[in-house]
Amino acid sequence: MSTADSPGLEWATARGMGALAEKMGFEFTEFSIERCVATMPVEGNTQPVGLLHGGAYVVLGESLGSMAANLHAGPGRLAVGVDINATHTRSATSGIVTGVCTPIHLGRSMTVHEIVVTDDQGRRCSTVRITNMIKDLPAR
Repeated sequence: MSTADSPGLEWATARGMGALAEKMGFEFTEFSIERCVATMPVEGNTQPVGLLHGGAYVVLGESLGSMAANLHAGPGRLAVGVDINATHTRSATSGIVTGVCTPIHLGRSMTVHEIVVTDDQGRRCSTVRITNMIKDLPAR
């Protein structure tokens, strides 16, 4: 999907993912309020025994959930994470993982998103849930 086909993907690409997400090799492939998708390579994001680091799953989930919440918040507002949890159910050891972020709740002052991270074979490796608070940006 190109950015011309998706205003949300264009918004996310223009905003940028942040230095950590870039360092970890994230790539957005889809981005809208209803569904955000990004990939991350396993290589370079492993713990010493060769498994994808659990914190890498969480960084992928938080990045997707927070950016989705900010797209929902709209101009002049900012979404900030206030709670995150993850359950890891499988270990990826090679290839890429894909995070798919969908909203559970989209409110005026709070959002909740679930991010399901799967391996190359489509097997669920981690489930991340993030809650973001939405607030007005300070006047300048």
